Amino acid sequence: SVLSRYENQITILSDYLEEFPETDEPVWILGRQHHLNTDKSKLLLDISARLWFTYRRKFSPIGGTGPSSDAGWGCMLRCGQMMLAQALICRHLGRDWQWEKHKKQPEEYHRILRCFLDRKDCCYSIHQMAQMGVGEGKSIGEWFGPNTVAQVLKKLALFDEWNSLAVYVSMDNTVVIEDIKKMCWSPAQSSSIAHSSAHLHRSALGPNKNTAGLCPGWKPLLLIIPLRLGINHINPVYIDAFKECFKMPQSLGALGGKPNNAYYFIGFLGNELIYLDPHTTQSFVDSEENGTVDDKSFHCQQAPHRMKIMNLDPSVALGFFCKEECDFDNWCSLVQKEILKQQSLRMFELVQKHPPHWPPFIPPTKPEVTTTGAELIESTDKLFELEEEFEILSV
Repeated sequence: SVLSRYENQITILSDYLEEFPETDEPVWILGRQHHLNTDKSKLLLDISARLWFTYRRKFSPIGGTGPSSDAGWGCMLRCGQMMLAQALICRHLGRDWQWEKHKKQPEEYHRILRCFLDRKDCCYSIHQMAQMGVGEGKSIGEWFGPNTVAQVLKKLALFDEWNSLAVYVSMDNTVVIEDIKKMCWSPAQSSSIAHSSAHLHRSALGPNKNTAGLCPGWKPLLLIIPLRLGINHINPVYIDAFKECFKMPQSLGALGGKPNNAYYFIGFLGNELIYLDPHTTQSFVDSEENGTVDDKSFHCQQAPHRMKIMNLDPSVALGFFCKEECDFDNWCSLVQKEILKQQSLRMFELVQKHPPHWPPFIPPTKPEVTTTGAELIESTDKLFELEEEFEILSV
């Protein structure tokens, strides 16, 4: 019966792929290569395994009195959730993990899903992201850009003890190797974690298993690079380098789209980008009493969307995940070889040392918090002030 169900799923997925053109060109999805002529079904299984976050309705009002749906304004937040979720899948389950409908999934999978449920006490919920965006100058219900959602994820990650990610958002199109290594090897959070157990995470993630937060060594890196690849339209000079990023094994895709329409780009075929679209409104889903989540609405099982690269808005954010230091070293080598080899305009810069004219780099640390998510947001006021001061100094 298991084999029959699997074969049935393959047949359905293959039908969805009929709209793909007949071509010998490979399809790249988040660092994995697929060939339409030989493994169409594997391609769509790979795409459908990605966590798909869309507009939701009927969740508890944001902030108690705010909107109970993010339809019309939350698409970039949902795309940010998808990129981060892919990083967490890679962290706990591995890039080659596959999802199948009705198949029992490991506890880590459900724990990842619970991080993103539309509840105020889930660490990466629409509630937490929208309220943290207030510190970035965005009112609740206002549309985010790629850089704003990156800054919000960076701040929320400080309160996520289970995943213990180091989130680095590049400035001025420049990735600084020295700063990243300083942040990923920083033991700064260990002392505060030992003395606090935030209510936010107890509710969102269940009992703390003490798996990731206190382990010494390299903290898994979520690297986000906000870019402007042109003025009003994407500059064709960047296209090849942009496509190369989807080939890297560390790829988490890209955030972007069109004005006021955000998409999560996960790969490409020729000069077309493949993306997951958050512009579908579904009902709020909560976790079951046993902690599992009915996940059918969190995986897109329809034909993947495509758009021509030249139709992409020039404001984007690239994402990469490096679980170990060797992954980051490998990424740096690939960037030097594939991105920076061109003598024309560079998409971004990769430098070894912290630029001397920049303010000193201080790895961010979590404010002491032992209370609710709403007060957690208020506790980051000083963090906002420090970052604003940093940005002023760097201009």
